[in-house]
Amino acid sequence: MAQVYVAAGSNVEPETYLARALCALESHFAPLTVSPAYRNPAAGFSGADFINLVVAFRTELPLGQIRQCLQDIEALCDRLPDAPKWAPRSMDLDMLLYGDLVSDQAGLVLPRPDLVRRPYMLKPMADIAPGLRHPTLQRSMLELWQAFDAGAHPMCEVTIPRCAPHPPPESGR
Repeated sequence: MAQVYVAAGSNVEPETYLARALCALESHFAPLTVSPAYRNPAAGFSGADFINLVVAFRTELPLGQIRQCLQDIEALCDRLPDAPKWAPRSMDLDMLLYGDLVSDQAGLVLPRPDLVRRPYMLKPMADIAPGLRHPTLQRSMLELWQAFDAGAHPMCEVTIPRCAPHPPPESGR
């Protein structure tokens, strides 16, 4: 059984899409531990603010199946499979950690290098797993966050509903 941490972020109707993603993640991986959500400016391009959070869950599924599930949830949230990297997005789900696994498979490097470079990943991670040690840096998430230059990266905590159901189909009456 592996403890998995996934970053979720959106800057296109973020409250709606994050709630939808949380609902889908809950249906696949319950119970979830969900960090506070943070609003922050877009990084790498000009655009609407993002809202980001981190989700943790335990699973026996292998990496490939989790990755496919995350891509399916991104599609459920109207993310196009060929969406450009530095552009607005309805949903971005990134696996940060899969237990203590260290991997540099093409397209899936673990632990995710952005975890310690991006405040919108590291702060929510430190919120839900402050004592967890980074598999290669051997420092706790709280220690890594305390050493981070948070003042250079403004974030504001916001509330996200846990589940946004799809609208009901219209009846033929």
